[in-house]
Amino acid sequence: MTNIDRQAAFSGTKEVAPSLSIDANRLSDYLRTHIPDFSGPLSIRQFRGGQSNPTYLLETTQRRYVLRRKPPGKLLLSAHAVDREFRVISALHRQGFPVPTPFLYCDDDGIAGTAFYVMSFADGRVFWEPDMPSSNPGERAAIYDSMNATLARLHSFDPAAIGLSDFGRGENYVARQVERWSKQYRASETEPIDDMDALIEWLPRNVPPQQAVRVVHGDYRLDNTIISHGMPDIIAVLDWELSTLGDPLADFSYHLMQWHMPHSESRAGTGSLVGRDLAALGLPSLAEYVDLYVSRTGFDPRPHLPAYLAYNFFRIAAILQGIIGRVRDGTATSDHAPGKADMIRPLAATAWQFAKKAGAR
Repeated sequence: MTNIDRQAAFSGTKEVAPSLSIDANRLSDYLRTHIPDFSGPLSIRQFRGGQSNPTYLLETTQRRYVLRRKPPGKLLLSAHAVDREFRVISALHRQGFPVPTPFLYCDDDGIAGTAFYVMSFADGRVFWEPDMPSSNPGERAAIYDSMNATLARLHSFDPAAIGLSDFGRGENYVARQVERWSKQYRASETEPIDDMDALIEWLPRNVPPQQAVRVVHGDYRLDNTIISHGMPDIIAVLDWELSTLGDPLADFSYHLMQWHMPHSESRAGTGSLVGRDLAALGLPSLAEYVDLYVSRTGFDPRPHLPAYLAYNFFRIAAILQGIIGRVRDGTATSDHAPGKADMIRPLAATAWQFAKKAGAR
């Protein structure tokens, strides 16, 4: 699949899958009584991108909205927490951080089939590949600087000061994440992978020391941001399902995986800069990008970066295994979900290579 094919495959909307359908009349009646100035008729389409919580474009004659809901069916414990997404977006919106405007959260399964929330539609651009093939060097450099600055700003907030002191446990974040994703991986496991077994044993004994507790996004990457049509500014950060309180350097080093991501025709859900001429593209090297973040936050991942990357490549492998588990169980929400299986072994192998750089034997 070429970059152009990928952009088309993951962009825009499609007809709602029958298993994920929503009664437009029932939803419209509910929104009319809960969102000021809402009026029908209402049309509903499903966004193509994303693998976890089904996301819909709601269109009326007046404006557009976005709805995210839990998928139907049996779900892994603590997954698909749309209530948490709504809470963190609401808190950050009050700070002027670039997120959509939150309108409402509903836990009544009788309205849309599962719990959901509604937010504003951010009208901008989504780049599905980190080399941004439709862009130019100057714009790429500016957008990457904006990405860096936006994540640094997120990591500058004192959680207590923005009403999120109880949004997570905060301390010992990586250790708890390793435990969580090890369990999720085992629950979704479809075949044995030696590198994942080795990582599940090695990671708990080699957790980097945590420098601070901050709000972490959990899945911060270019294609989870909306870029302004006319400027290189981020107008919205999306997909807060994995957000919590935790280690900002774990969050930042997840964002760094694109500089090392194995290539795959099926696409792992995050792209790769491996083999790209970064200077010609106008993109920063990994070292330059890290330096920018350190200068903006004072948090420095460099002494423990191999261990952080081992953890993050393990984590995304476990997340993708969860998607394959949903394919197995019939609850996957994307047409592209089955193709994720062939990425799990390369991701696990990359994680184990970083573990060996950090001293694993």
